[in-house]
Amino acid sequence: MKKKLIFWVEEYFYNPNLFQKIISFLLLPLSFLYCFVMFLRFKSKMAEDFSITVVGVGNLTVGGSGKTPLVTALASHYEDAAVVLRGYGRGSHGLFVVSDRGKILCDVDTSGDEAMIYARKLKNTVVIVSEDRKDGIKKAKEMGAKIIFLDDAYSKHEIKKLDFVIEVASKNSSCLPSGPFRERLWSTKEAVVLKEGVDFKRVVTLQNKSDKMSLLTAIARPQRLDAYLPEVVSKNYFEDHHAFVKDEVLEILERDASDSLLVTYKDFVKLEQFGLPLSLLDLDVQVREDIFKIIDDYRGKYAKKD
Repeated sequence: MKKKLIFWVEEYFYNPNLFQKIISFLLLPLSFLYCFVMFLRFKSKMAEDFSITVVGVGNLTVGGSGKTPLVTALASHYEDAAVVLRGYGRGSHGLFVVSDRGKILCDVDTSGDEAMIYARKLKNTVVIVSEDRKDGIKKAKEMGAKIIFLDDAYSKHEIKKLDFVIEVASKNSSCLPSGPFRERLWSTKEAVVLKEGVDFKRVVTLQNKSDKMSLLTAIARPQRLDAYLPEVVSKNYFEDHHAFVKDEVLEILERDASDSLLVTYKDFVKLEQFGLPLSLLDLDVQVREDIFKIIDDYRGKYAKKD
């Protein structure tokens, strides 16, 4: 029942049927109010300059957009970088240094799945989780970072930064609750809009392939994987950031009589502790070189401050 609700909501937000369009229309007054409140929130914020290059990567809609692999690709380009994120879905609160240039300092329950991906993939980068991004920036500076990437940060209008916004295609262009938009691309705020397939493209590798694999994943909008999937015995979707327990995972493996579970890196960092056979569908991105030029030009403004 829970899985059906997840798919219903995703369909409602991104590819609504007639019934869902009617519901969306009826909720429009609430959407107008929500969007107006978000505009007032934006206008009330004064951006604080931390005297360091801060780059935000985000999207305007709820759900996945490929922020994690994009931030990974951008941050890996710099030796003196830090990644700061909220750590959504983690079992901790407050500020934690997840990794210090390849040295992992906490477990995945403390860090959250996305932060652990950064910790594992970015060996020359500081990774910090903090609900308060300002505290995270200060800590990153204290640890010697010269450029800071904020994951999911368009709405952090109180921080002076270069904003990249990933465009997500949707047939529903309304704000919450009628549609998927958390915020608009405000005309008085500068941001660089990036399109998948134009400004960056996905590169997928399959590691530890087996003859019989069952797909198991807890990412937003899991149908995005369909274009990259090999043949699988079954597809098993859980809510985004789901905290797996071994019994539910083992049940799928035994039910399908599969040789391994096919997972994304986001799932892998949570499932590897169970010691079960895993095949990894690893998604990275290649970024257009001029994106780095935009960052470097912006960074030049802070050369004397860094």
